[in-house]
Amino acid sequence: MASPSSKLSSLFSVSFVFSLLFPFSLARSPPPTTATLDVSASLQQALHILSFDPQSSDPFSVSETRPVFFNSSSSGSGSVFSVPLHSRGSLHKTHHTDYKSLVLSRLERESSRVNSLTSELELAVNGVHKSELKPLPTEIEPEALSTPVISGTSLGSGEYFTRVGIGSPAKQFYMVLDTGSDINWIQCEPCSDCYQQSDPIFNPSASSSYSPVSCDSRQCSSLDVSACRGGKCLYQVSYGDGSYTVGDFVTETVSFGNSGNINGVALGCGHTNEGLFVAAAGLLGLGGGALSLTSQIKATSFSYCLVDRDSAGSSTLDFNSGFPADSVIAPLMRNRKVDTFYFVGLTGFSVGGQQVQLPPGLFNMDQSGNGGVIVDCGTAITRLQTQAYNTLRDAFVSLTRDLPKAGGVALFDTCYDLSSRTSVRVPTVAFDFGGGKSLDLPAKNYLIPVDSSGTFCFAFAPTSSSLSIIGNVQQQGTRVSYDLGSNRVGFSPHKC
Repeated sequence: MASPSSKLSSLFSVSFVFSLLFPFSLARSPPPTTATLDVSASLQQALHILSFDPQSSDPFSVSETRPVFFNSSSSGSGSVFSVPLHSRGSLHKTHHTDYKSLVLSRLERESSRVNSLTSELELAVNGVHKSELKPLPTEIEPEALSTPVISGTSLGSGEYFTRVGIGSPAKQFYMVLDTGSDINWIQCEPCSDCYQQSDPIFNPSASSSYSPVSCDSRQCSSLDVSACRGGKCLYQVSYGDGSYTVGDFVTETVSFGNSGNINGVALGCGHTNEGLFVAAAGLLGLGGGALSLTSQIKATSFSYCLVDRDSAGSSTLDFNSGFPADSVIAPLMRNRKVDTFYFVGLTGFSVGGQQVQLPPGLFNMDQSGNGGVIVDCGTAITRLQTQAYNTLRDAFVSLTRDLPKAGGVALFDTCYDLSSRTSVRVPTVAFDFGGGKSLDLPAKNYLIPVDSSGTFCFAFAPTSSSLSIIGNVQQQGTRVSYDLGSNRVGFSPHKC
């Protein structure tokens, strides 16, 4: 019979050999990293936005528009322009009396936008020009521009607004900001059909810098849909939700608070406008096309920090201000079929500190222009290819088994009942950009309240499109900087 010491020696030998053959079998996985979700603060803010009255304050005071400078500069040089940036709630008092109905209206509003963004890419990849969607003769007649036509152009109703001056002398107007479109426009007198806006409608006859654009100009030929009347250029822009603007294409002076102005900016002077633009006088296109504001003022960079959509706080939209030194840098890519969109080099995600396993190249843009990931300030909820979404969601759900579940709400299929909690620890979620670079999201940027009673949902959604979209909920509280000269995009938390 073997002695106890020999048995112990044999057991040690077997264990040693086993550990050599299977080195990871005895090692424990590191505990998942977590973040704190302040449930009470999120619900208090949700209730506050229902009662907030924009008339009680002057959120767009010109005296507040100071440029934000950062240590790291972008490529090139240029004057620094800065304008205030506010959420929709700061400008427009909601008519909703309960928070869930407000959330559902937001989701319905952005659904049209997402469909439009994906449609625009699909049309461009298939070589379909927007003007071909119009049921018009080959020779476009001026009067044909007076009727709405739904095209694949992107927008929605606008979630973030700024205040800029138009004309000489400058008159101040609330304008929707949109990184998913290029054409700048404003409602103009005489107005044959205009929606209600907060400011008086722009009167071209009162501006000495107002100048019509000729039909043979570069600006007119850059429009997707245009026509000519008396040698002057006419424009039409239609959006995915049925909104549209039609009128004269002109150049004007645009003023950026106290930080300066730019002469000769091409924009639409809309005499027939319909849509859900919510008190704004028009729109500033921040896309990558030739007619966008960023392109026309020759900005080498621009950045914004989106305050929480339920906040009455403010931030800034800055041009040529450089990158914050602590920015997480990712490649900024362009699609040769659609120059409007800003594509970013997203490679995957991490949940609880561990990378989510996805097929390599899942988010790559192919040779035809399909696929890829864009950063968009007008889309609220990040949309991911279905395979990517399912894998990300499952990884999150596997680490939240201790949280009480709730039924799905609208496009959200993963929700929790946190009504009995004041705060809760949840697994971290991060965007990975390759090369070890990742952006950790605050918990409130991926678990959001959908009612005032404590239902929180995982703020991502699947899409059947090849195009994925990083939405503004995930961008909140982070300064997003676009270096247009060096093709980089930076994400810097806590820079609002």
